[in-house]
Amino acid sequence: MHSAMRGLIRTVLQDVADNGLPGNHHFFITFDTRHPDAQLADWLRERYPEEMTVVMQHWYDNLAVDQDGFAVTLNFGETPEPLYIPYDAIKTFVDPSVEFGLRFETAEDDVEDEQPEDITAPEEDTTTDETAEKTDAEVVSLDSFRK
Repeated sequence: MHSAMRGLIRTVLQDVADNGLPGNHHFFITFDTRHPDAQLADWLRERYPEEMTVVMQHWYDNLAVDQDGFAVTLNFGETPEPLYIPYDAIKTFVDPSVEFGLRFETAEDDVEDEQPEDITAPEEDTTTDETAEKTDAEVVSLDSFRK
């Protein structure tokens, strides 16, 4: 499923590379800066040692999409910086203009999200014969509804 969703991101970005951002569309892309194939300036990696969210909206340049990721130049405080973001490094991809978003779960996220479960005794069955009779399903022949 992740491969299909990343394929969708590739398709969307390729369309933007070919035709520009249509209408009010813009993207918030959060990615793992520790990914071995992510390329960004040292000062950006130091400032964002784990993850970074970039915005593609009003100003971006040199968008190039390939099979494994995309390159783009974005403006950081009036300083253009080239980035290469592998699709595997993407954690979230959101287009708020159409309320669309993808979030990629990783094994690390699963471990962080695990919470110990409370063990409780099963509830006692309090169904009476009278209640059981009321909840039995009735079988209806569909032939009576056909013309």
